[in-house]
Amino acid sequence: MGDKQLLHLVIGGELTSLTGEVEFKDLSKVDIVGAFPNFAAAHRAWRAAAQRTVDDAQTRYFIVHLHRLFDPENDGLIEG
Repeated sequence: MGDKQLLHLVIGGELTSLTGEVEFKDLSKVDIVGAFPNFAAAHRAWRAAAQRTVDDAQTRYFIVHLHRLFDPENDGLIEG
């Protein structure tokens, strides 16, 4: 078997504000780019999605480290 799978999710959408906590303007319009087996693949997808929306200042994309949620030693905490 190959490298250990470290699941990552890439999502994005229009935010209500660019300051403070991340809050999407309309959850029904959140773009779920996909799930990826490692950070490198997720980063490539994140970069492509972010580049498509570079002219829309309110739209942001994020990489969520899902593998950390499955790590009992991490208590499900995600670093920002």
